[in-house]
Amino acid sequence: MRNIVVSGYYGSKNGGDEAMLAAMIEVLSDLDPKLNITVISANPEDTKKRHGVEAISWLGLPGIFCALRKADLLISGGGSLLQNVTSGRSLYYYMGIIFLAHFLGTPVMLYAQGIGPIYGGLARRVMSWLGNHVNVITVRDHGSLEELESLNIRSPHIECTADPVLAINPVDRSIGRSILKRYHAGDDRPMVGISVREWKGWQHYKEALAGTADAIVREFGARVVFLPMQYPEDMKAAESIAAMAQEECTVLGDEYATGELLSLVGCMDLMISIRLHALIFAGVMGVPMIGVSYDPKIERFMDSIGDAIAGHLEDVTVEQLMAEVRRKWNDKAAFREQNAALLAELREKAIRNAKLALEAMG
Repeated sequence: MRNIVVSGYYGSKNGGDEAMLAAMIEVLSDLDPKLNITVISANPEDTKKRHGVEAISWLGLPGIFCALRKADLLISGGGSLLQNVTSGRSLYYYMGIIFLAHFLGTPVMLYAQGIGPIYGGLARRVMSWLGNHVNVITVRDHGSLEELESLNIRSPHIECTADPVLAINPVDRSIGRSILKRYHAGDDRPMVGISVREWKGWQHYKEALAGTADAIVREFGARVVFLPMQYPEDMKAAESIAAMAQEECTVLGDEYATGELLSLVGCMDLMISIRLHALIFAGVMGVPMIGVSYDPKIERFMDSIGDAIAGHLEDVTVEQLMAEVRRKWNDKAAFREQNAALLAELREKAIRNAKLALEAMG
């Protein structure tokens, strides 16, 4: 039996990251049913229960040391672990795990990572050295390839693949419909989903989204539903936006598993999102999407499906958002067809990540 240790932002109730882990486990286990997977997690018990794998604490250095010493491969990823925009300390933590694996002689794969931006001379030098001493790197977008190039990382095998979640299978929409009924949102009105997050205490984007929610209700007779990707933080952000809106909105106030979130997104006629993985869920479920960027990863994903963002968090307007809503609302079938063709190709690239991981184990 071969052993893989997975390092990432797991066990923190972030729907996108949990979906990445679920997709990685699903594809790796399909390719090698006897594989033993251990996840470094902020909540090992939750990870064991949620994903059916072994898990160890992200703060338990002796346990991490023992797991890496026995491992045939360390997977660092997926996600945007190797950047210092959202947090400076986390970058050094994830680089430390990679260095420990290298020190122990364990092969390392950077798995479908969104690399950068990385700021600061020291951080960039450390990342450059580490990147040139891992065994294989896959990135989820061309912007990450450019970041690797700027860091002079060229030694390992490098491929641009796709986010792991794009390999996950669509789910039955009945799960989402039953959840919506509990919130008295199960009528025949069209639905627009919005996924938000807190960011730097800013209020402008919240006001813009509240105004957009009002315009959607008035112009299209639609129901606006806020979906939390990270619980409870996203729910609180959604509640503050709903309180600004003049029209009634539905805020889903529970924590949901990956399958439930996928099904809920699948029930939407259109998805507006700040969260990357809500956009990816929309792609998996065939729902037209509108992205608002707080991080280059949003632009990079929208570009990968031949689309562009509606605006940036710091200055997005109701007018920008509604222009995109009208454009996609009036031709939803064409956007579904366009996205489906591109996402089928991305799905194969997402599966490629797992194949390269097994090859890296020898």
